[in-house]
Amino acid sequence: MFTKILIANRGEIACRVMETARRLGVRTVAVYSDADRGAKHVAMADEAVHIGPPSPSESYLMGDKIIAAALETGAEAIHPGYGFLSENPGFVDAVEAVGLAFIGPSASAIRAMGLKDAAKVLMEKAGVPVVPGYHGENQDPEHLFGAADTIGYPVLIKAVAGGGGKGMRLVEAPEKFMEALISAKGEAKTAFGNEAVLIEKYIIAPRHIEVQVFGDGTKAVHLFERDCSLQRRHQKVIEEAPAPGMTEEMRAAMGAAGVRAAEAIGYAGAGTVEFIVDGSHGLRPDGFWFMEMNTRLQVEHPVTEAITGVDLVEWQLRVASGESLPAKQEDLSITGHAFEARLYAEDVPKGFLPATGTLTHLQFPENTRADSGVRAGDTISPWYDPMIAKLTTHGSTRSVALHQMEQALAKTEVAGSVTNLAFLRALTRHEGFAKGDVDTGLIDRNLETLAVDPVPCSKTRSLAALGLMGLSKPQDPSAGFTLWVPTPQETQFRFKDKDIRAKVTTLGPSLFDVELADICHCVERAGDVWLVDGVKTDANIVPLGADVSVFFGNGYHFHGIDPLDRASAASGDGNIIEAPMPGLVKEVFVKVGAKVSKGDRLAVLEAMKMEHALLAARDGIVAEVLTSAGAQVEAGAALIQLESEEEVAA
Repeated sequence: MFTKILIANRGEIACRVMETARRLGVRTVAVYSDADRGAKHVAMADEAVHIGPPSPSESYLMGDKIIAAALETGAEAIHPGYGFLSENPGFVDAVEAVGLAFIGPSASAIRAMGLKDAAKVLMEKAGVPVVPGYHGENQDPEHLFGAADTIGYPVLIKAVAGGGGKGMRLVEAPEKFMEALISAKGEAKTAFGNEAVLIEKYIIAPRHIEVQVFGDGTKAVHLFERDCSLQRRHQKVIEEAPAPGMTEEMRAAMGAAGVRAAEAIGYAGAGTVEFIVDGSHGLRPDGFWFMEMNTRLQVEHPVTEAITGVDLVEWQLRVASGESLPAKQEDLSITGHAFEARLYAEDVPKGFLPATGTLTHLQFPENTRADSGVRAGDTISPWYDPMIAKLTTHGSTRSVALHQMEQALAKTEVAGSVTNLAFLRALTRHEGFAKGDVDTGLIDRNLETLAVDPVPCSKTRSLAALGLMGLSKPQDPSAGFTLWVPTPQETQFRFKDKDIRAKVTTLGPSLFDVELADICHCVERAGDVWLVDGVKTDANIVPLGADVSVFFGNGYHFHGIDPLDRASAASGDGNIIEAPMPGLVKEVFVKVGAKVSKGDRLAVLEAMKMEHALLAARDGIVAEVLTSAGAQVEAGAALIQLESEEEVAA
C-alpha cells in the first residue's frame, strides 16, 4: 500500500478520496488554485500545494504542475478523482514516465474508450450490443444529415469526445438537424477541443442503466447496476441502485457485457459501462445497448458502495499498489436499495441556471451520507461545478430508501445561494418515480410541476417574522423586571418580490401571537422545538444579519426591509439584457441598430462549464452593445440594451 498520494482534483471527490486514504493510514497531498486557497479539501489534506489561478486551464488541468507537486512532496501515486485530468491518457503517460503510479486505468484503456465512435467498434468486436448509428470519420454536414435520415428520426447528435451532456442535441425532425449540428459542434469544440460528432438512434422510452466494473488489468468483476434515468439536459439528478424492475436474467446479461467490455481493454481500477435501455415493455436481456465507458470513478459511486458494502476508493488504492482483485464475482451481492441526490447551487425556475454565493448556513441531517466539498462560510465559485453535496440514503427496500431520501432532503439546510432542494424533494414524491416507472424523459414531461418554486405558508412567514425581530433565540424569563405585558411590534420583510407585513405580540418569554394579513398564529418555543397553534413542527429559524432563513420542509429565505429605505423595491430596467451569472462572453450576435424578435439569441455566456444563450425578451431594436466576445463579466452586468418601446413608437 502507498504511504502518500496526491489527489489531482478538488471539491467533494478530493475530500471523499482523502477520507478513505486517512482510514488506511495513507497521507494525502492536495492541490489548489487561488479560488480554493481556503477550501475544505485543502484543510483536510496532510499537505497542500498551490498550482495556479482560478481558471482550470491554468491550474487543475496543468498536468506538469501537478506532477511537480507530487514529486516535490514525495507522493508515490496520483489519484485523479473525476473530471479534469481523470480521463486524459497523456497525463497518465506523464505520471508514469517520472516513476509515479496512476490510480486508475492505463493510458491505452483510456484511449480505447475515449472516442465514442472507436469505442463502439471495439465493443461490437467484444460481443457487447451497441446502439444503431453512424460513428464514421466523415464529418461533412450533408453526409451526417444523410446518416441521420438513414437511421431514422428522432436521432441524437453526440460529441465524439464528449460527456456530461455537452455537445449533445436531440433532433426530432429533418428540418431541425443542421441548426442542432452547428450548435453541438460549437459546444463540443469549446468543451473538448474536438468538434467531431456521431449520430445515434434515439430510444423512445429510454432508461439509462450503467454497470459498475472493476478490473486489475487482466480480470474484471461487476458490482451490479445503477439506474441513472432521472436526468435533465442529459445530466443525472437522482441515481439509484439496483435498477427498479431489474430481472436476474437481465442483470446477468448486463453484468457479463460490462465485464467483457472491461477485459477487452485490459482495464484496471474502477470504471462504468453505460447502457441505454428500452424501457417501453419492461427490462429485457435483448433491450440494452452500449453507450460509452467512463474510465474513472463515477460521481454516483456511493449508491454502489451502499448496496455492496465495498469501498471503491480502497479497492482503487489496493489494485494500483499492485494487489489483484480484492473479491471474486461470487463474493459480491446486493443488500437493500440506495439513492443519491445531487444538490446544486442552481435556480430551477430559471431553467436550472447555475448560481454562486457564500454559504452562510449549511447543515446536513444525521444518518445520511453527505459527500461535500464545501462548508458553511465557503463560496460557490463561478469557476467550477456548482455542486454543494451528494446525499445518499440506504434502506432495506426501495420504498424505505426513497422515504429516507425525501426526509433527508427536507432536513438539509442551505442558505446563501438558491438550490435545487425543492426540485429534488418534488422528484422523490413523484408518483411515477415512487412506483419505479422511470425513463430519461420523466423530468421534461413533468417539469411544469416539478420546477414550481415553493411559496412559504403562513406558519413559515410567522416564524420568519420572529427571526427578523430577534425573537427566535431562547429568551431568559428572569432577565430584567418585565411583567410580560403584551407588546405588539410591526415588521416588514420580503420573500422574492412579495412584501409581507406582520404584527408580533409578545405574550411571554417564548410565546407570541403573529398577525399576518390573512391569519393569526400562536407561536411558542419549547426548548429547541417550535410549536405553531399548539402543533409541534421541525422548523428551524436561522437569522442571517438583516435576513432570515426558515427551514420548514423546504428552505425559505426572507429579506428584512428597512422602513426608512424602500428603494430596494424598485423594479429593474426591462430594456437591458444582463448577465445572469459571472462568466465569459463567448459570442455576441447583434450590432447597434439591429432589429430583433422575441426569442432571438443575442449573445452566449460561458459559465459553470456550460454555454447559456441570452435571448431577447421582446421584439425591439438594439440601442447599445455594452460587451464583446472574450469579456469576463460579473452577475448583473449590462450586456445589451434595447431601445425603449416609447422610443421605438416615436
